[in-house]
Amino acid sequence: MPVIRLEFSDLQATQRFGGLLAGRLRAGDVIALSGALGAGKSVLARAIIQAVDAAQDDVPSPTFTLVQQYALADGTPLWHLDLYRIETPQEAMALGLDDAFIDAVCLIEWPDRLQKLLPNTNLSIHLYADDSLDDGKDDTGVRFADVTAPPHWADRINDLVTSIANKST
Repeated sequence: MPVIRLEFSDLQATQRFGGLLAGRLRAGDVIALSGALGAGKSVLARAIIQAVDAAQDDVPSPTFTLVQQYALADGTPLWHLDLYRIETPQEAMALGLDDAFIDAVCLIEWPDRLQKLLPNTNLSIHLYADDSLDDGKDDTGVRFADVTAPPHWADRINDLVTSIANKST
């Protein structure tokens, strides 16, 4: 699968991407958000959640609860999972992910914790900072996202990339 590299110049660019992605989600979508601590996984997840449910002013991280549930406008469940504290894939699956992978949209931070149980149909978004820029600022620098999409995402990703290009001109 080809990788699309996106550049986010600031926090707002990451949030705009999340808003654009949110409008393309549907039941059965699994979004795997990976990257180091502070890379922007939670920022992106919050932007997606706030775009689908504007009433969610405060979107808590599910670091300790493991999962927070929301809903798309059509009622499709949206699960936000933070698997950082999970020791084994089976612990995560005990949360009911088998059904969620079919009926819900799953935003998964630290998806590597699922190992082989992560569906291979997931949209993978790997976030990272540009460490070559030593500007002395924390969390405000350029971020990148390497997006890897399975074939069934092709039309939505092409549309998303076109929307991003149109917003930046």
